[in-house]
Amino acid sequence: MAAGVLVGDGEGEVFELSYGHVVPRVSAFYGVVIYMYWNERDHPVAHFHVFYAGRRASVSADGLVLAGSLDSRVLGLVRERASLRHDEIVANWERARRNEPLIAIPPLP
Repeated sequence: MAAGVLVGDGEGEVFELSYGHVVPRVSAFYGVVIYMYWNERDHPVAHFHVFYAGRRASVSADGLVLAGSLDSRVLGLVRERASLRHDEIVANWERARRNEPLIAIPPLP
């Protein structure tokens, strides 16, 4: 998983990867921030990126960790969100594939 840094873009947070790509934030809850982007070469599986307390992970729409790591409590929250918001995650994935703007996904209550 590429290194990067959280930055402001004037309208909200984005995650800037070390090689210059900016990843839009689609959700945040309990300090967990969710980003999503699509690149055919690097992204064969529908997934999103999670940033929490300096740790990052790529998690599939089905809740499987594809890269990186999170502590078990945070991973449980992320998996709950993936289960509850699966259709919205996949819809955003399809939007990203078409280079369309992503839609914010409501956080966990």
